Amino acid sequence: MSVSFFIQSVVAKIIGLFFACLISFSIFVQFVKGPIKFIKLNVLKLKKRNVMPPCLNDPSLGNHDFVHLEDIRLHYVASGDEGKPLMLFLHGFPEFWYSWRFQIREFRKDYRVVAVDMRGYGDSDKPKGKDNYTVQKLAGDIKQLIPALGYEKCFLVAHDWGGIVAWNFASNYPELVEKLVVCNCPHPAIFAKYMRSNFAQFKKSWYMMFFQIPVLPEFLLGMNDCSSFEALLGKWMPNNKPSSDDIDAYKYTFSPRESRTGPINYYRAALSNEVQYKKKISAPTLVIWGDPDKALDTEMAELSGEYVKNMKVKVIKNSSHFVITDRPKETNAAIRQFIEN
Repeated sequence: MSVSFFIQSVVAKIIGLFFACLISFSIFVQFVKGPIKFIKLNVLKLKKRNVMPPCLNDPSLGNHDFVHLEDIRLHYVASGDEGKPLMLFLHGFPEFWYSWRFQIREFRKDYRVVAVDMRGYGDSDKPKGKDNYTVQKLAGDIKQLIPALGYEKCFLVAHDWGGIVAWNFASNYPELVEKLVVCNCPHPAIFAKYMRSNFAQFKKSWYMMFFQIPVLPEFLLGMNDCSSFEALLGKWMPNNKPSSDDIDAYKYTFSPRESRTGPINYYRAALSNEVQYKKKISAPTLVIWGDPDKALDTEMAELSGEYVKNMKVKVIKNSSHFVITDRPKETNAAIRQFIEN
């Protein structure tokens, strides 16, 4: 581990502790003002959801299945003819396979589309400990997944945290990637350099440091029956508001505490394990960026070209970080034009 990364990791944990103290104090004040109401909202109101919402079993989205890899079992939803090229979707945080519903319906006629729950998410296995969520292990899952699905390579399409995995995967396993599409996720090396020199991005990334704290982030995401998902999905998708069924699908997926720990462990592992990016990505690459993005500065889209031999950028204005669901028509058109030309 380099000295600079060690210092960055320590600083992140200190800042995370600071935010944890602020949030803990706020929660304590809420409790003091009305302990009975607080308990009802944040302890008793968290429902046990044992029945899958109908939208997750929509036959137009494909068939649910599992694949057993070396040390993990992954859940995925697949649609389209198995004889057609593989288009593999990697979701972001805090999402799961269902975030690709608009892309599944768009591309299933021409491709074998597979939307996977990455480890720690949805119905995939959720190993304990942050060391099970390093980007190397996440990319290793995809390396095993492609041949397990019966393919030699894929068109890889990713968003947010899935993008971090995709950048790493395309760099280390170029022979498995036909073309790469990354939505609203800069190259990790660019993000690391940019955040150190850009205070605006540093402020936007406060939650990454807060997530270094144990237990509290999981509690916060589950407060008031996972109401954070209503706020997040509603405010961050101005053009295509999620339906009540969509929100129920997210609450169903993230209500169990372990369903929140795995995803947050991605961030904990990222600030504990340094990754070097020395190879330029050889696969033709498209970066799609919903702008404005409340989490990530748009400038990083173009800067990511430093680590790619052949990269194009498509900025979709008046959108958001969740461009794949907020502006699906424009996103799908950009993906299709890039992949088929």
